[in-house]
Amino acid sequence: MTTRARRRRSTPRRPARRPRGQAARRRAREQAFTRFALAALVLASVVTVAREHPVATVTLGILATATATATLVFLARTGRLHLPGSPGPRQDVTHTLVAYHRMTGTQFEYAVADLARQDPAVRSATVSGGANDRGLDVLVVLRDGRRIAVQCKRYAESNRVGAPAIYTANGTYRAYHRCDHAVIVTTSRFTRDAELANASLPEPLRLIDGRGLARWIGGGCPPWG
Repeated sequence: MTTRARRRRSTPRRPARRPRGQAARRRAREQAFTRFALAALVLASVVTVAREHPVATVTLGILATATATATLVFLARTGRLHLPGSPGPRQDVTHTLVAYHRMTGTQFEYAVADLARQDPAVRSATVSGGANDRGLDVLVVLRDGRRIAVQCKRYAESNRVGAPAIYTANGTYRAYHRCDHAVIVTTSRFTRDAELANASLPEPLRLIDGRGLARWIGGGCPPWG
C-alpha cells in the first residue's frame, strides 16, 4: 500500500454542510414560530385582563384608538404622512419651475407646502385644498403666530390667472380662514385685470408668478418674508 493511499484512509471525512438555503429556511421557520408563540401569549394575557376588568379594558381601547386616529390625522394634515387614498402624494421632486409645470394641481399644492417648510420662520404648512377650499390650498403658520392663506394655481404659460381669483382670495382669507395675509402662487402669470384688481385693494395680496416662484425655488425670499 502506498503512502498516499494510507493518508487518504487516515484523513477523517468532514461532515457534509447543509445548503445555505435550507439553513435560512429553518431559521425563518424558527423565528416565525417564536413570533407566533409571543403573539399567542400576549393575546391570552389581554383576554384574561379583559375578562377580569371589562369596563377598564373597553375604556382604554377607546382612548388608544382615539389617540392613534388623532395622531394619524395630525401627521397627514401637516404633510408628514400620506394616508392611503388621500389625494395626491407629496413627492420629493427636483425644485425647478419645469418640474412644477409637470405636476398635477394637487401635487403642486404639496410641492408649495414643502417649499414653505424650508423657511425657518415657518412652523407648519398644511395642504387644505379641495372642492370647497374657498381660496385656501395651503395654510402656512409662522412661528410668530401669523397665518398665511396660500392659493396655488398650476397653470400653463398660456393660461393666466384672472381677477376672479383675486376677489375670491381677498373675500375669504380673513373672514372665513382667519388668516393675516393671503398669497397666490402660480406657474404662469397674472392678467392685467388681476394686477389692477389687486392694486385697488386696501391690503393687496402677494402675487407670485412663474418668475417669482423660480426665484423662491432658487433660495429667494418667501412671500411672507
